[in-house]
Amino acid sequence: MRLRLPTERPTEPPTGYKIARPVLSQDGTRAGFTGVSLGGALPYEVVAEAACVYGLRHRAPHRRCDCGFHCVHDRRAAEALLCTAEHRAAVLLEVSVLGVYIRFERGFRYARQRVRVMTLGACACGAGAAALGEAGWGPPGWRALVPCCGECLRGRPSLSPAGFARLAGDGLRVVTGGGGAPAGLAAAQGMGVPELVAEAALLQARLDVFQAQLARLGEGGDRRGRGGGGAAG
Repeated sequence: MRLRLPTERPTEPPTGYKIARPVLSQDGTRAGFTGVSLGGALPYEVVAEAACVYGLRHRAPHRRCDCGFHCVHDRRAAEALLCTAEHRAAVLLEVSVLGVYIRFERGFRYARQRVRVMTLGACACGAGAAALGEAGWGPPGWRALVPCCGECLRGRPSLSPAGFARLAGDGLRVVTGGGGAPAGLAAAQGMGVPELVAEAALLQARLDVFQAQLARLGEGGDRRGRGGGGAAG
């Protein structure tokens, strides 16, 4: 018997999330994306059809291969990938899953897609991104782009979010996700002078108590040492 997977016929294309690296064609007339793993050498546009990255002639996604586009169901799962060092400069994509797809526990592997929204993260310096700057590398015929703030863009070839959306076409929407550290880190970094003075006073008080306890322990040891000497004599 051949195991047959259940067939789905959704009324509208499923939505998925993934991360990618934005790219600009060498002549500056087209914008697209590259994957962060196997598909890194094959740039794709807003509406694209997958091909086998191993050069095999079967149609993607093939059940006995790992070819095809990949995405996850949960936006937070895709955002978590942006925390790793090698993916800090990537962007978040919201896509429509088109054509044949294989459903997994955490996402899809599928034949065609439409990128609906691209969300820019923060600049490498931590500030909010104002544009996409040239990264200094890219696959043949394409220039990789990274989110940059206004300060870091000085003297650097760049493309505005609106410009990227226009070159990408097909209704792509580009939004900025803001910048800055996570909430817990931002609270610590945003302390003013009064808060820092209070924190220093608290630390000094704790140090005074610690030193007093050490002094009492030292005095107790001296008394026991003198008493022991008299008994032995």
